[in-house]
Amino acid sequence: MSTKVFRFCLLAGILLLSACSLPATAPTATATSTSTKPPTATMTALPPTATEIPSTPTPAATPTEAIPTNLPDCTNSAKFIEDVTVKDESEIPAGSTFTKTWRVQNTGTCTWWSGYTLTHYSAERMAAPEAVPLKLTRPGEITDISVELTASQALGKHEGYFVIKNPSGLIMRIDNDSRLWVKITVVKGTPATAATPANTATIAPAGNTQPGNTPAAGNGSGYATVTCAYTEDDARAQQVVQIINDYRAQNGLPPYSVNAQLSEAAQAHAADMACNQLFYHTGSNGSTPQTRVAASGYLAARVAENVYGSYPPLTPEQVVIWWKTDKQDINHNKNLLSSVYKEIGVGYAFFNNFGYYVVVFATP
Repeated sequence: MSTKVFRFCLLAGILLLSACSLPATAPTATATSTSTKPPTATMTALPPTATEIPSTPTPAATPTEAIPTNLPDCTNSAKFIEDVTVKDESEIPAGSTFTKTWRVQNTGTCTWWSGYTLTHYSAERMAAPEAVPLKLTRPGEITDISVELTASQALGKHEGYFVIKNPSGLIMRIDNDSRLWVKITVVKGTPATAATPANTATIAPAGNTQPGNTPAAGNGSGYATVTCAYTEDDARAQQVVQIINDYRAQNGLPPYSVNAQLSEAAQAHAADMACNQLFYHTGSNGSTPQTRVAASGYLAARVAENVYGSYPPLTPEQVVIWWKTDKQDINHNKNLLSSVYKEIGVGYAFFNNFGYYVVVFATP
């Protein structure tokens, strides 16, 4: 009996131990060592949305100014032509802003560009900026230089002096001085003299004269007296006539006839320009295209004029191309292709390495 009981108990114990043993191949959720946290180092980034980080457009490249090539020994000098705005002693309201514009001519052999600047030199600054860059101005050309200023609150006379500096910071000679100035009288109320800039070309190496915009005649009414040793070049003058008439033929227009009296008037002004470094229509004696044509004895119903001067001189073909393509004064090209004018005269003068062309157009 006892033996049977022992066997039974032994068998029950073995079965009990077998029931408590778990299979090794039955993993549970907590039996593995794999982390349930999302991986970081190998995580693939989601594509950005339109509102997540707005993209900044790449700015377009700003075109840079082409710096002209000047010879190392080129010279810098200028000639004051006139005050375009705010003449000396102009009345300006206290504390008001105004624009001062000087018209100057490049009389040196260096080409001016934005590296050349107008800067304050002495006396009152009048809130002028540190520097005003100049426009591209070739030798012989005329340009307008403008600066925005503010009048003092104190009534009375005020003045400020400015200079032109080259890219190296050297002050340029202007006539027998080196300064451009503004002289005003500060007043209360509305100024007696307008202080706003006039509508004028910024670069006018060879302005045009048409009926209605002819400069007023000065003291002189005929040819100016010149004494410099300029030289003429009839061949150049004849080439200009031929090139102009070829241009007219290309546009279905009849040729201009050359008139000796108009040629005389043109040559007289070319000589005046050469001897006095002029680059506009008013002569050194105050003459105009109309008064010079009248002095030649030509009876004109209408008169116009193209002029050009430069260093080095342009060829006849180059000067006609310049007139044809001038965007500052389209009347240059209109004169070349006019159906109003019938006759022309051409003059050319060379002096001090500059060449000066004049074409007079007229209708008898």
